[in-house]
Amino acid sequence: MSSVSGKVVLITGGANGIGAEVARRLHAKGAKLVLTDLDGSLLEDVAARLGGDRVMTVVADVRDLAAMQAAVDQAVGRFGGIDIVMANAGIATTGSVLAVDPVAFKTLIDVNVNGVFHTVRAALPSVIERQGYVLIVSSAAAYAAAAGMVPYDTAKAGVEHFANSLRLELAHRGVAVGSAHMLWIDTPMVREGKADSAAFREMLRRLPGPLGKTTSVEKCGEIFVAGIEARKRQINCPRFVGLLRWLKPLLSSRLGESFTGKHVPQLLPRMDAEVAALGRSVSVRTEELENK
Repeated sequence: MSSVSGKVVLITGGANGIGAEVARRLHAKGAKLVLTDLDGSLLEDVAARLGGDRVMTVVADVRDLAAMQAAVDQAVGRFGGIDIVMANAGIATTGSVLAVDPVAFKTLIDVNVNGVFHTVRAALPSVIERQGYVLIVSSAAAYAAAAGMVPYDTAKAGVEHFANSLRLELAHRGVAVGSAHMLWIDTPMVREGKADSAAFREMLRRLPGPLGKTTSVEKCGEIFVAGIEARKRQINCPRFVGLLRWLKPLLSSRLGESFTGKHVPQLLPRMDAEVAALGRSVSVRTEELENK
């Protein structure tokens, strides 16, 4: 029997991408699911595909602590508690610090950083009671910086350290804390970035070897679920991303930056021009959810 069978798992950003794929795999292993997202119709689709009485969906904004607390309270009322929380909801922006919309920057920090805090804060009493597991979804961006991704890199580095600090607070309570670090996964976020920006597509093409390759959501979900079952400290996808963690001091050195910044003078102005032409720094999907 799987270690997650019968466990109650809260996943934010559960309507698509990695969140929905992890939900599918955990459900197949007998877990009970609490899925939150801003997109109610996609949440309903996920619940319909999974079926049964082990799935609960809540339309909730991770930027709103009261909304997340209400979602947790509903989950505790229905399932009795929460064993595992996966703080997964996140968005991306495009463009340099000079080009990115300041409102988009603030929104990203609210979703990707404050949203993690609100999710964990709301669920934590129940997770502590059950000596459960917290997974903070960070990114390979916490290990290696990239021009044109300052807001995203800032947020993902921040929540990695959030996970590291939280682990110290909770170890003596029997709660394990992990952080997840993905490179390029075939999620709506990455697909939208490719569709919006030729410069982004060119940047991926210029990355050496596997660093520019896109991993399927299915493979990522498999790695995530194995990590959740093992209550891992770090979940890396693809697995070689873990090497970037150890190379982080080199990547942020002058030598490393001479390599990672090699194509910035050519590609960043193109990216900024694309942002100006689009009139937005976020994807159409993110913009539509914001305007609902």
